[in-house]
Amino acid sequence: MPRLGRSDLDVFPLCLGGNVFGWTSSEEESFEILDAYAAAGGNFIDTADSYSAWVPGHVGGESETIIGRWMAARGNRDRMIIATKVGRCPGRMGLSAKNIRAGAEASLTRLNVDRIDLYYAHADDLDTPIEDTLREFDALVREGKVRYIGASNFTAARLSAALATSAREGLARYVALQPHYNLVVRKEYEGSLADVCAREGVACLPYFALAMGFLTGKYRPGSTVESARAEGARKYLDPRGQQMLAALDDIAAAHQTTVAAVSLAWLRGRPTVAAPIASARTVAQLSELLPMATLTLTAAETRRLEDQ
Repeated sequence: MPRLGRSDLDVFPLCLGGNVFGWTSSEEESFEILDAYAAAGGNFIDTADSYSAWVPGHVGGESETIIGRWMAARGNRDRMIIATKVGRCPGRMGLSAKNIRAGAEASLTRLNVDRIDLYYAHADDLDTPIEDTLREFDALVREGKVRYIGASNFTAARLSAALATSAREGLARYVALQPHYNLVVRKEYEGSLADVCAREGVACLPYFALAMGFLTGKYRPGSTVESARAEGARKYLDPRGQQMLAALDDIAAAHQTTVAAVSLAWLRGRPTVAAPIASARTVAQLSELLPMATLTLTAAETRRLEDQ
């Protein structure tokens, strides 16, 4: 299993996204997905205190609650590496010390755990001094309530500033970054942000790793897909996207695997990437993702994908 940056966390090559739990997957379906992931050797689950606050009648934290109930029912807490986030939950926006403290305590309760393995700043907060944010994260680490901290949706400049502050003040440092990164969205990460991660030993854990489902191959000209993310995925179905699908089809056929597995294997093979994050609404969908853990693309296949 790959090591997560400068931490001592050894993680499965696929991080299971928990955003669907309590949203498009019921608790029963979520348990089935989590069971299948664990049975395949998976140990790394990503969630947030804001999941699924966008659903009418939800307040956020529903995903955490389901994951907590599942771990309690299966008695497997110590096997799992749980990542959650703070800063985007309605009523608790931003990275003030007060929000971080309250968010952590609420997440610990919902997850029914005594520690969070990886705790992310869900988005940068330009209104709160970096040092204030890091001091509260550091306090949680010192108290044993958080093992490591990470950053999500940070620019290269802000990530560099945070890492410099941690070094100067002797505070906990971000060991992981969650950027928007996949085969069809590369410019946001590749370049200065990737350079910071490489230089500082920060692990990259890309979200939207399958481009809202587009890189599973199920979106084709004239097709109809029933999905909450269908509209977002269809924007990639342009000439470039269709060329990408053709390349993915050929490579998947050569390896006798799925388009989704090829897409994720490409990400897993990028410098600084520890584990892509991808979610599944059903066990059948998860089965299309899992082959990525052992799939290695050739140099020629990698070049073909990157040339699209």
